[in-house]
Amino acid sequence: MDLLYRSTRDSSVQVTASQAILKGLSADGGLFVPNEVPALDVSLDELAKMSYQETAYAVMSRFLTDFTEEELKGCIEKAYDEKFDTPEIAPLVKADGAYFLELFHGATIAFKDMALSILPHLMTVSARKNQVKNEIVILTATSGDTGKAALAGFADVPGTRIVVFYPKNGVSPIQEKQMVTQKGSNVKVIGIHGNFDDAQSGVKTLFGDGELEKEMASAGFQFSSANSINIGRLVPQIVYYVYAYAKLYANGEIEKDEKINIVVPTGNFGNILAAYYAKQMGLPVAKLICASNENKVLFDFFQTGSYNRNREFILTSSPSMDILISSNLERLIYQIADCDDKADAALMKALSEKGEYEITSVMREKLRDFYGNFATEQETAAAIRDLYEKTGYVIDPHTAVAACVCRKYKADTADAAKTLIASTASPYKFTHSVMEAIGAACEGKDDFALADELSKLSSTEIPKAVEEIRTAPVLHDTVVEVPQMKEAVKKFLGM
Repeated sequence: MDLLYRSTRDSSVQVTASQAILKGLSADGGLFVPNEVPALDVSLDELAKMSYQETAYAVMSRFLTDFTEEELKGCIEKAYDEKFDTPEIAPLVKADGAYFLELFHGATIAFKDMALSILPHLMTVSARKNQVKNEIVILTATSGDTGKAALAGFADVPGTRIVVFYPKNGVSPIQEKQMVTQKGSNVKVIGIHGNFDDAQSGVKTLFGDGELEKEMASAGFQFSSANSINIGRLVPQIVYYVYAYAKLYANGEIEKDEKINIVVPTGNFGNILAAYYAKQMGLPVAKLICASNENKVLFDFFQTGSYNRNREFILTSSPSMDILISSNLERLIYQIADCDDKADAALMKALSEKGEYEITSVMREKLRDFYGNFATEQETAAAIRDLYEKTGYVIDPHTAVAACVCRKYKADTADAAKTLIASTASPYKFTHSVMEAIGAACEGKDDFALADELSKLSSTEIPKAVEEIRTAPVLHDTVVEVPQMKEAVKKFLGM
């Protein structure tokens, strides 16, 4: 039986996995969710012996049921290859009593590579399966990491084009340089005057523009998304939590079926939602710990049951989490509303129109799997410094937010369960913030000079992703106002 996907805002909309991947977003603005979360019907002893690629097939084949074994294994082989600088793909490092799951060994040194290495392949197979003749235009907003990972994944992939919007002054210098130096005849990078939420809302508006959709169709194009609103982004993220658990068991770090806690630094809620789906599949997970930076809209939501984006937007040292509209939270809201599409649609309408909504007490009861907390900028820097001084291990600011919240959770609860921390980016992506936190002199030094110092100090090699852009020429310098996003896309497509 094929597993079908439905819209969170209209349950009568039912599509296959490949159709959900192609569409990205439902026409009603809803997100696609599986009709049921499949069980992980593979024994832990079997999983413990599997490579990353084999684990990916074991997990993804349960969700993407209209892909043949040959199609899915082909996508996995093309995605998880020598682009990653370690054969484990996602290695585990034990430091200061926690297990750091390093998700930054791909081409762009951030966790987005884990899903965006495979999404272009899933999408081209999906297009073939559904006899799509149009060129697929990937439209994406980024808070720093998704953009480069999507650009790298889709660059020169036949039958696709990609447009990435990013907040011009809202990403790190390395993140920006990675994007604006991207090669590829089918790629376009555009800065906007505004923050990530402005970029994301602008992209959603373009997706919902019926007039534009018709114009594009007559010109031979159709939109899809590489943001985590696309189920083809979310399903591959479930894999690394299953893989990490199986490796902890294989390495004798945990007993069979021992429950662990998972800490995820998150802004858009996709990465922690993937861990939630892993738990629903049957992975022995106790608490899902949601770590926020000073843009603590998710922390406030878990505390009060009220989601309110009407607040100051703060630029932090963990820019990928500088988000006030957590798009993926809608999938969780739909689930805790007992899959009531009308209730979900009403809450999302309130968010769109008033910037806030409140869930019922019955829905709040169903959030007991989650714990939320946040780290201030000072606490984030202290977490980097403390871990380095204790262990010599260097983490980036996003991972530091998670490490700090992990410590707060343990202090709050005295829970002694073993803890997996999602380490979402390489410290080399945020050299200035990292070196400053450690106490190095940073004044007058650019990010590349600091990368050289970080390499010496941490006894690690500078990643290829950083070396490659050191002297690369800027190829994209377009910056627009939010209302000009539509025209910018049309111009790129020659419409």
